[in-house]
Amino acid sequence: MPHVALYTFGVLKSPLTDPAPLTREFYDTGEAVYRRMSGQPGYLARAEAAEGGRGALFEADWGAWGEFAVPAWYGKGRTAETAALAATLSLWTGLRAAFDAVYTGLHGEALKRRHDWFEGTGHPNHVLWWVSEGATPTWQDGVSRLEHLHGHRPAPHAFTFRQPFTPEGTPARIKGVDGRDTERPAPPGEA
Repeated sequence: MPHVALYTFGVLKSPLTDPAPLTREFYDTGEAVYRRMSGQPGYLARAEAAEGGRGALFEADWGAWGEFAVPAWYGKGRTAETAALAATLSLWTGLRAAFDAVYTGLHGEALKRRHDWFEGTGHPNHVLWWVSEGATPTWQDGVSRLEHLHGHRPAPHAFTFRQPFTPEGTPARIKGVDGRDTERPAPPGEA
């Protein structure tokens, strides 16, 4: 059975190593969110560095998730001291599980504060796609799909929670997004 991959990317207002209270708050909240998400129904795995401190994203060993990568439009630092980004890559059993993890609970509460921490970029902040059971998506997969999404409409190759697709490539619905139902094909002409 296919799994859904979720890549998120945001540009922070200040580097992760900035000692300011707002940055520390974001980092601490993120740590708590990660701990909670790993217990969510439908959670399978997420990219985690083998070792490394705050901001050491580009130098870290990500194992099967591949070398850390960011979209071409990211123009801030790439060292542990200057990286001003938040990126996640995770695997879920389905759209509903991923949606619930993102938009409810602790992460849902943190989303309400996103404007405190993140810059507006005019680029999508997440992308989803289906992968075969047992496959591990890479950071580069996430980046290429997010960049594709920025230049094109959502499609089975790269889609959003608002415009999802089934593993078979047909438009889907997720209850809670515009009040629609969950993981069913949409009626013809509606997506």
